[in-house]
Amino acid sequence: MSRDAWEALLTSLEHDAAGQTAGSTAVAGWSEPTGLGPMPRDLVGRASRLLAAQRDRMATLDADRRATLTHLGALRAVDATREPRGSVYLDASA
Repeated sequence: MSRDAWEALLTSLEHDAAGQTAGSTAVAGWSEPTGLGPMPRDLVGRASRLLAAQRDRMATLDADRRATLTHLGALRAVDATREPRGSVYLDASA
C-alpha cells in the first residue's frame, strides 16, 4: 500500500511540475500527505529528480519576479518625472 501511495504522489507532483513547465499556472492547492510511511529506496532517485526540477522552477520564478520588479521600478521612475499638465486640446465645437 505504501509503495502505491508513494508512486501516486510522485506521479501527481511530476504532473503538476510538467504543467508548470508548459506554462500552465493553474495548480490545485497542495497539502502534505499523511500516512505514507517511509519512502521505498527504489523511489528515492525519482523523488530526487523531482526535487531538482522543483528547485530549478523556483529559481526561474525568482529570476522572473526580480526582472518584473526591475521593470516596475523603471515604469514608476518614468511616472514620477512627469509633471501634471493642463488640457492640451480645447473642444471648441461642443
